[in-house]
Amino acid sequence: MTEMTTSVQIILPQHCNGYKKPRLFGGQIMAWIDIVGAVAARRYARCAVTTVCVDNLTFISPAYLNDTVVQEACVVWTGRTSMEVRVDSFVEQLDGTRAMVNRAYAVFVAIGEDERPVPVPPFVPETEAEKTEYAAAQERRKKRVGK
Repeated sequence: MTEMTTSVQIILPQHCNGYKKPRLFGGQIMAWIDIVGAVAARRYARCAVTTVCVDNLTFISPAYLNDTVVQEACVVWTGRTSMEVRVDSFVEQLDGTRAMVNRAYAVFVAIGEDERPVPVPPFVPETEAEKTEYAAAQERRKKRVGK
């Protein structure tokens, strides 16, 4: 896989809803996904990027006030100017064990100083895991563009 970008947050009161046991707002984790995904895309493309879409975002389990959220992002597919980035979010316990909170696939386009799309280096999958992710990304792209 491409180089992994990691982000770590502690869930604070302003990140939560008002339930008895405060849960992380879905919109807050989406914002963190956009940031860590953009950093992974920028590092890969070596230029600025803009978010095109979040193609798939599945919530698996909740995260609560004072939990540590670890996010890992990597490029899994590239087109001519676009990149798909997988972002996995976990709650990390104090002993280091992790439970997945969600997985998201976000698409970014590389942009030059004139804010127009610029080419990105091609991603060539090598491992079986990379090939599987790449093929799945191609299928998601077909659905997005209606082909």
